[in-house]
Amino acid sequence: MIEIEHVSKSFGEKTVLKDVNAAIQDGEIFAIIGPSGSGKSTLLRMINLLEVPDGGRIVVDGTDIHAERRRTLEIRRMMAMVFQKPAAFNESVYDNIAVGLRMRHVPEREIQTKIVDALEVIGLSGYEKRRAKTLSGGEMQRVALARALVTDPAVLLMDEPTANLDPVATATIEDLVLRINREFGQTVVISTHDMLQGQRLAHRIGVLMDGVFSQVGTPREVFALPKNKHVARFVGIENIVSGRIARMSEGVAEIETDFGTTISAVTPLSPGTRVSVCIKPEEITLHLAEYPHTSARNALGGKVARMTAFGPLMRLVVDCGIPISVLITWKSAEEMGLSEGSRVRISFKASAAHVVEDTGA
Repeated sequence: MIEIEHVSKSFGEKTVLKDVNAAIQDGEIFAIIGPSGSGKSTLLRMINLLEVPDGGRIVVDGTDIHAERRRTLEIRRMMAMVFQKPAAFNESVYDNIAVGLRMRHVPEREIQTKIVDALEVIGLSGYEKRRAKTLSGGEMQRVALARALVTDPAVLLMDEPTANLDPVATATIEDLVLRINREFGQTVVISTHDMLQGQRLAHRIGVLMDGVFSQVGTPREVFALPKNKHVARFVGIENIVSGRIARMSEGVAEIETDFGTTISAVTPLSPGTRVSVCIKPEEITLHLAEYPHTSARNALGGKVARMTAFGPLMRLVVDCGIPISVLITWKSAEEMGLSEGSRVRISFKASAAHVVEDTGA
């Protein structure tokens, strides 16, 4: 287990981390997400002993890793790190993977066995004699992963390992990480700017914002039930409406919004509480204006202000007094004859509106 306790770090006058706390379990994939400059890489580098905290401590399997100066080499050998841009020595693939093992004075026969096994795991069997400099970015990242794994680390650290890769190479690396975790129980701590990657890979996610973990939880908890409006906005919930709970009835709140309408939502918060209502675009149903009354508690009229492609879907911004984003299929948009300016109605269930207390921070 990795225990991160009240860790802080500054560079000059810039405070990067101020009170970071988390417990990472053995055998889990823990993803760190956050805005650029939030300290994701710094935190990984501190776990890997490449940086020293200004305050707090990092404990790995009961050992305060920065307090045990005499055990630095031993502790470092518990870790392996894969960087965003892997170093490729101007040698063969075999020699690139063997670097860490040779530094540990592992017998060459054992090195050979480990490398053959590692190349099979990463899908590059037969590449031993290839020059590493001739590999594609995705292939070199797989070699970097193999170079880390052959040292049998207790913790595998990955710092945005797919940031410079194309989607196919990214999928290959992700599949490898999942396989290594599932088959070998490898503990993985990965930082990523790709939030979908965090959802695909992680057992739990830590959202690093303003020098602290604003939320730690499962992918569902972080992306569907963000703790506050700042996390909600960061994880891509575009529809965040401010207001105040006017009344409660059987667990359903009537929220008077700042734009002059009322939203019904399920929440345990009390009347009078200032709140933000978060509604994911995919939770909203869109109808033509003349569509009959819906059974959903919330229905708002408006007109389509903007239509843009969103992968296999169409993203609509509907002006309902405030802009509300909605996702529908291309086929639905065509069948409804939608265009910018079309009059529409949107609806969503009270249970689809996630309510968080608005502290004003």
